[in-house]
Amino acid sequence: MSEMIRNNENKQKLLKEIVTNLSEGSDIKSVQKQFKDIIKNVSPEEIASMEQSLIDGGVPVEHIQSLCDVHVKVFEETLEKQKTGKALSGHPVHTYRAENKHLRILIKRIKKDVKKVVKGKERSSFESSLTELKEVEIHYQRKENQLFPFLEAVNFTGPSRVMWGKQDEIRVMFKDIDSAYKAEDMKLLKTHVTRLVKALTGMIFMEEKILFPTAMRKLPEDSWKQIRRGESAIGYAWIKPGNLWDPNVVKTGIPDFVKIAAEARKTRGEESRVEANVGSDSASPEREETGKIPLDVGVLTGKQLNMMLKVLPLDISFIDENDRVLYYSQGKERMFPRSPGIIGRTVQNCHPPKSAHIVQKIVDGFRNKEKDEAEFYFTMNGRFLHIRYLPVYDENGDYKGVVEAGQDITDIRALEGEQKLLDW
Repeated sequence: MSEMIRNNENKQKLLKEIVTNLSEGSDIKSVQKQFKDIIKNVSPEEIASMEQSLIDGGVPVEHIQSLCDVHVKVFEETLEKQKTGKALSGHPVHTYRAENKHLRILIKRIKKDVKKVVKGKERSSFESSLTELKEVEIHYQRKENQLFPFLEAVNFTGPSRVMWGKQDEIRVMFKDIDSAYKAEDMKLLKTHVTRLVKALTGMIFMEEKILFPTAMRKLPEDSWKQIRRGESAIGYAWIKPGNLWDPNVVKTGIPDFVKIAAEARKTRGEESRVEANVGSDSASPEREETGKIPLDVGVLTGKQLNMMLKVLPLDISFIDENDRVLYYSQGKERMFPRSPGIIGRTVQNCHPPKSAHIVQKIVDGFRNKEKDEAEFYFTMNGRFLHIRYLPVYDENGDYKGVVEAGQDITDIRALEGEQKLLDW
């Protein structure tokens, strides 16, 4: 066993050396020649572990992200030969792969359509293809909100953070395409579409050859059931999931990945950060009907409180003193995609890597009582959104978390005059 561990350690050391050489400007072919023995025997999980180890060692996620395409290229031939594991229709991985199959068709179509549109032909066909291609956003959101939290729970955060960053790059590419098309700059449009096609194709490869095989080996069956149960909150891109793989959908309490994370922390000798009552019997019908919750003014049942929070014209989230998401509202005012997978997840990991430091700054400002509010407002998809972060303290003044309250105030901003009478 000790010899195996040493071999694994040596292998990881050599894999890191490969990435270091690439970051210092070494040619891909020369690196492949120098490390040919280890490259031909590398597994998807070992590549992902190498990324994880580099990030754990202090290498910025952005640095790994910038090299991602290059080091995947080094291992491309070996990864192509790897068996990726089968998943039954209905299993989350099978659904992701089915979406990728359709995505490949759309990539071929957009490549043909852009050649025509730059010549002034078939604009409607290009616009239709681009609109359909943009649905890949749903595919990415489901990964970020449902798959990544479970990988984080087994201390596998690096590769998912790198991949989230690459997905953000793709989102920017779509915006660049829209701008070039609106400006009638067809040369620039073709350049941007070419970049997008390359990025989408690369993402498919990383998912199929690294992410999914590794996730299937690392996550137990119960985790996949939890992932499947929460997917409908985000939705699916282009396809509907099959039903051969039965997740045995039942109403559950605390997500399995939260339990896994708690056990992992106990093993490492850390204090559990997950409150014992999160998602437990507080969700049972009996307690909802009969349990009374005393408030500063008045008393409500859990069911009444839940109904009230759902009907409020706000998008509300609560993060506890340990930076873990414990609640988000299920109302009509949902401004950003959320799914049950984020419950128990650290709030920093609920945001793209490029903005995680801002989230940390807000939390630190509240915890240290340096600030009492953080406010943001911006336009998204033609709507004006207002978001406030507010600290929560107990009666002793101890920090207990953050409330995030967002609202679409587009129609409120447009109000004029007065309305004092009921206009039903």
